[in-house]
Amino acid sequence: MRCPFCGHDDTQVKDSRPTEDNSAIRRRRFCPSCGSRFTTFERIQLRELTVVKKNGKRAPFDRDKLARSIQIALRKRPVDAERVERIVNSIVRRLESSGESEIPSTQVGEMVMDALANLDPVAYVRFASVYRNFREAKDFEDFVGKLGGDNERDD
Repeated sequence: MRCPFCGHDDTQVKDSRPTEDNSAIRRRRFCPSCGSRFTTFERIQLRELTVVKKNGKRAPFDRDKLARSIQIALRKRPVDAERVERIVNSIVRRLESSGESEIPSTQVGEMVMDALANLDPVAYVRFASVYRNFREAKDFEDFVGKLGGDNERDD
């Protein structure tokens, strides 16, 4: 493994252990050239996944992009990073075991929406606003109105 700091080609593994949910191996590494330490994660990849976007373009599935989009929706929300990791692992596992190598971006988006709906309502609305391309306040009102059914106020 190449050192991310100095580019040296030969780093040493100092410690290996499974992650808490046993979905990856966490390795602490040391660079003998510059003395830096860093962590890598090794995960099982069942198949190469390609995301087919709405415009027809294809892109390699990016697990980190999925995690970032969920983390952005959950920004400043009281949700543990471990729960986010479990959601990402679950979505990736479901995609890899679907038997398909090309996945529509809408399928990924709906999986994230389902996960966030069960996790945090604010993050759910945040993600939906981007995913469903809300353009004005009325779009939020309509979406939130559907969430709560009859939202009558007691004024």
